Amino acid sequence: MRLGQFLKLADLVDSGADAKTAIADGDVVVNGEVETRRGRQLAVGDVVRHGERAARVAEATDQPG
Repeated sequence: MRLGQFLKLADLVDSGADAKTAIADGDVVVNGEVETRRGRQLAVGDVVRHGERAARVAEATDQPG
């Protein structure tokens, strides 16, 4: 999953536009380092922080269907 998508999915930002701005402004940290690439590919276990909130990338689970 890409960083911009993850920020929205994890509710760290409200919209794609907010994600783009936060990343461009250097307000997003991945694994302790500022990340300015919205398209950065994230891996399971990566920790993404925006402001006081953080989320860890987890493995996808299959939904029963």
